Amino acid sequence: MSQMNLEVFLHRLQYDPDKVKPLDWETDWDDAPLPYKLYRGLPMFPLSREVPATLEGRDSTGVPSLRDIGHFLYYVFGLAQLTQSVMERDTTEELGGVLQMCRRFVPSGGGLYPSEMYLYLKLGELPAGVYHYDAAHHRLVLLREGNYDEYLAKSLGNRCDANGCFGAAFVSTVYWKNFYKYNNFAYRLQGLDAGVLIGQMLEVAKRFGFSSGVHFQFLDQAVNYLLGLSEQEESVYAVIPLSTEPAFRWMANGNEDEETIFASELCRELSPVRHDHYVRSQKIVDYPMLLRMSEASRLDSTQLFRQIQKDEQAISDEALALPLPPVDRLSYDLATVCRNRFSPETEFVLKPIGLSQLAALLREATASFSYRNDLDGLQEEAEPRVCLYGCFYGVEDIPDGAYRYDGAAHALQPVCLGDHRQRMQEGMSLPNINLFQVPLSFHVAGERSFFQSQLGKRGYRILQMEAGMLVHRLLLAASALGMGGRPLLGFDANDSDALYRTDSRDETGLIFIPVGPYRQRLRLAGSLSR
Repeated sequence: MSQMNLEVFLHRLQYDPDKVKPLDWETDWDDAPLPYKLYRGLPMFPLSREVPATLEGRDSTGVPSLRDIGHFLYYVFGLAQLTQSVMERDTTEELGGVLQMCRRFVPSGGGLYPSEMYLYLKLGELPAGVYHYDAAHHRLVLLREGNYDEYLAKSLGNRCDANGCFGAAFVSTVYWKNFYKYNNFAYRLQGLDAGVLIGQMLEVAKRFGFSSGVHFQFLDQAVNYLLGLSEQEESVYAVIPLSTEPAFRWMANGNEDEETIFASELCRELSPVRHDHYVRSQKIVDYPMLLRMSEASRLDSTQLFRQIQKDEQAISDEALALPLPPVDRLSYDLATVCRNRFSPETEFVLKPIGLSQLAALLREATASFSYRNDLDGLQEEAEPRVCLYGCFYGVEDIPDGAYRYDGAAHALQPVCLGDHRQRMQEGMSLPNINLFQVPLSFHVAGERSFFQSQLGKRGYRILQMEAGMLVHRLLLAASALGMGGRPLLGFDANDSDALYRTDSRDETGLIFIPVGPYRQRLRLAGSLSR
């Protein structure tokens, strides 16, 4: 397995995932890692647990206080609720088991949360430096003290004026946290998980009046070195500078005439740091394919940084497109929508969906997705690299069938009419959802080659992150409309691609999200804030 060609590995991840892990792989549940990282023996700074119940009407002027940062982190990645529910019992048992979970506002594959969050902060209320967000205790852990504006700017290829930011967030992936369950399939999940977290961060940042931009390209070794991470265990996937100034004042395209910066040289500017942290697992199995993919994706010099533009293939017959009714952007309290967001399984209930409801869902999910990043540069309205396909059943004035959503025209492009629920049900590897109770079944799709011609192997994880970001916008919009969505990777990508005829656009389905009305699950839930 460790000698598998990386191209073959990525192809199997997408189209034949059973072949990326050993047939005899068994999860050792008793030796599972913690779903959060715990540092030991470092300065700790507690954050306020008196979290506001709403994020509307905030006064967002000036540099944020430590209290603001605590509230920001709680809504981005904090442990928000403790829930208890009774698991479905086996027919041979009298009672089902009790499932207890610490819930965050973002979904995660298997609830394992392979991502971690770090921050570089310059606030005045605590030492300037690099911190880890300890979600378990809602506190900041100081990893490295000092001002690193110049170092950070160089790590990003001088595409960010760090002086204009009060800090930056780093989203990393800890390989073992979901490899222990999913083996090599974890590589696909890790990019999606990071993207969902980034999507939530950008939405919360808007409510706090922070401007932001996502850097997918940076000097990996330099950034990991700044945080003191072991690249055999964990690696940063994205860097998100945060500022109270408009983004155009501190984001830049970068200058091709600038001197090339090398990660190895930049690391020499800092002394190394090593920190002790607790994992809980007593035995950690090797994951050579994940490390090989990480190595192949690494950027060691700023010369490798790229900007890309997606070529739109106008191949559909616009005369056949079904225009959707014009709708305003949804107005909702993000805090309430986050608390109410739910991922149904057996709780889906089939009910008619109004045309305006579908239009509002699609408009909000795609309009809120627009964000600044280092691939598009300073373009205001860059063509998105991910899109939505959907199979709809019982929607007012829309014939049952498979469609592609054209966000620019706010219209549905028919692909294959008919009721496709049975076909999609048969393509699911785990029948945990009855799709006959689901009116809206979405697939987020992206370029079939994962932009490898422009971005190399890094293109795969970037596309997965952008898919995760769009998934989360879809889930938030669904929650605001009183519906639930369940992201799934257990679907037949070959069959869904054939159904949507994605090959005509050189696209492929990346993740499957059934969406619809649902009944409440019987469970106890308690807030972990005051």
